Amino acid sequence: MAKSKSRTIRLKDGTVMHTWEGKLHSWDGPALIPQNDPKQGEYYVYGIQYSKERWDEAKKEQSGLPWYKSSSGKIESTRH
Repeated sequence: MAKSKSRTIRLKDGTVMHTWEGKLHSWDGPALIPQNDPKQGEYYVYGIQYSKERWDEAKKEQSGLPWYKSSSGKIESTRH
């Protein structure tokens, strides 16, 4: 059985952290929710912090993905 690369961590003070490969990350909402208060949530994509507006834009475009994780980063070959 393979281990999942994503984890949800809950601290004793109520803080919730969503991680992917050890970095704060979430496409579903704030990746860091201090004391379980979504109004204070912080948005991260692959460990990089974004404002709510920029995160919404990145989510729509999926531009937050590194080139090697997006379909546009694949090199097409002309060889047959």
